[in-house]
Amino acid sequence: MAQSRDGGNPFADPGELDNPFQDPAVIQHRPSPQYATLDVYNPFETREPPPAYEPSSAPAPLPPPVAPSLQSSRKLSPAEPKNYGSYSTQASAAAATAELLKKQEELNRKAEELDRRERELQHAALGGAAPRQNNWPPLPSFCPVQPCFFQDISMEIPHEFQKTVSTMYYLWICSTLALLLNFLACLASFCVETSNGSGFGLSILWILLFTPCSFVCWYRPMYKAFRSDSSFNFFVFFFIFFVQDVIFVLQAIGIPGWGFSGWISALVLVGPNPAVAVLMLLVALFFTGIAVLGIVMLKRIHSLYRRTGASFQKAQQEFAAGVFSNPAVRTAAANAAAGAAENAFRTP
Repeated sequence: MAQSRDGGNPFADPGELDNPFQDPAVIQHRPSPQYATLDVYNPFETREPPPAYEPSSAPAPLPPPVAPSLQSSRKLSPAEPKNYGSYSTQASAAAATAELLKKQEELNRKAEELDRRERELQHAALGGAAPRQNNWPPLPSFCPVQPCFFQDISMEIPHEFQKTVSTMYYLWICSTLALLLNFLACLASFCVETSNGSGFGLSILWILLFTPCSFVCWYRPMYKAFRSDSSFNFFVFFFIFFVQDVIFVLQAIGIPGWGFSGWISALVLVGPNPAVAVLMLLVALFFTGIAVLGIVMLKRIHSLYRRTGASFQKAQQEFAAGVFSNPAVRTAAANAAAGAAENAFRTP
């Protein structure tokens, strides 16, 4: 078999070209300096070859932005917050959640208070209730006089009445401060006008008399009434505090010679001594505010009393039970009965 020239294909026909790449159609489209690459070659194109590639100095265009629908369809990471609606919807949902949390906290607080009271009652029923140490008035340990009462509004008073009891406690403190300022104003009046000595003496009596008596006579009955829902203590409070309100009004009026630096006593000294008159006017304003607050609190406590189901018959029953349960009263009654029986046997 004849070999082809120049190391050609030995199986090719004599008339066939030794190199198929020498075909004029291929040679025509062989890479040349006019073409930058073979990617532009299209064997099915019969038109003229495209122009030569020229590198452009302009920057490549940015890719088109991703459509919002594609962004929204992507998966969110666990730490990324989710969008559940518009801003108004989220705000209303947050407000509703906050309201529910507030109500839940209030219910939990009431439940804890009920549990604490139930444990105290069970402990007292078993006879293990330890006596509470008195804490009012708050006196230092080195003082020879010890506290006389136990008072803890947050522990002994139900939650719905704590604000009312606290307001009455602050009212008592304000009335005490007003009596102290009244004493100072009467002292100043006595210093500039010696004829006001009776008012100064009465101001000392009022501060020594009203300060402890007001606490014992109307504040403590009100405290015990709300603590144990006592109708008897409610009646004692209403009667005494009504008299206290009348005294508040008289203090605000300030009749000369009564020991009260009210409006009348202050206006009398406006001309002779304006400085003392200004001090007495401040005290009169203080007395007026206390009188107004006392009347408002009397009406509020009366409305609370009507809602508790208390009555005069219940107050009588509590009074009778308290009297007969007192050991001193029982001892006196037993001694009286024994003496009467002994006298009856001795009588012929």
